[in-house]
Amino acid sequence: MRAGLMRDLLVAMLGLLVLLALPLVFPHPSLRDFLIYVIAYGLLAMSLNLLVGLTGLVSFGHAAYFASGAYVFGLLMQSGAVSVPLAMLAAVGGTALLALVIGAICVRLKEIYFSFITLAFQMFIHSIILTWVDLTGGDQGLRGGIPRPPFLGIDLGEAHTLYAFAAVIFVLCLLAMRQVWQSPFGYTLRMIRDNPARANFLGVDVVRMKLGIFVLAGGVASMAGIIMALFVSGAFPEFGFWTTSGEAIFMIMLGGTQVFLGPVLGAFLLQLLNHYVTIYTHHHGLVLGVVILLIVLGLRRGVADFAANWLAERRAAAPPAPAAPEPAKTKAAG
Repeated sequence: MRAGLMRDLLVAMLGLLVLLALPLVFPHPSLRDFLIYVIAYGLLAMSLNLLVGLTGLVSFGHAAYFASGAYVFGLLMQSGAVSVPLAMLAAVGGTALLALVIGAICVRLKEIYFSFITLAFQMFIHSIILTWVDLTGGDQGLRGGIPRPPFLGIDLGEAHTLYAFAAVIFVLCLLAMRQVWQSPFGYTLRMIRDNPARANFLGVDVVRMKLGIFVLAGGVASMAGIIMALFVSGAFPEFGFWTTSGEAIFMIMLGGTQVFLGPVLGAFLLQLLNHYVTIYTHHHGLVLGVVILLIVLGLRRGVADFAANWLAERRAAAPPAPAAPEPAKTKAAG
């Protein structure tokens, strides 16, 4: 595991350098904005894949934690009583507590019942956002913007600094999820996904394990919401609507569930499609639906999963390398 951690740290550093270098090589502001969208929604999709791909729990209400992180962070910053780091910690902690309460009910249910009760909780939270106008601003969202006071010499009011901050948070969250993915806890979740009855027979507390990953996924989703709130300087009811959860599921379907970074690829593809489709047609929903349908029916898995399986099949079908000839033995002189 130590060797794997060192490899992951090296890959994370290289990935961060690439993210930081892209706006310098291509300085147009639209690229920076596009990448922040990919970072926020890619983090949302990655957190959802902890449930879908790793544990086999399909949640239709994951956007509730995305919205919770955005609103709690935005309200704390508007109060002017806390700094950005403290508001982030409070938002993640509060969202994790919310996920603990909801998850304690949801993880006891199976398959479609789990999916629909998560959707029910999301719609409940969305209705609170709409009706508690004095606190949340109702359907107008948080009004007045979100202050970004400097902290530790970091000024998030500057666009390049905000992007670099989002990139660092993104890479750190990916690194943390990667360790969960490769840990004994992660392999226990895979066993629960594949055969929960056998896992229970072996002494695994299935409900407790599911609840743990549910809370972790909610906390990471709240961090994605914080990044989006910082970027748009607000929080809006759409963050907690069912369509946002649907977009996260689309990202997973596009990218794949079994390759670790598959959901990030799916987020990139979906944002790219949204960008170009909305330029050329108003029927973006129809076009996106056709693209997803073609991928599901044609590849029968996400793009990253398809590529990984194709490479594995190529390696398996490749003929083994010929063995090196043994050196000829010389007779000893008699």
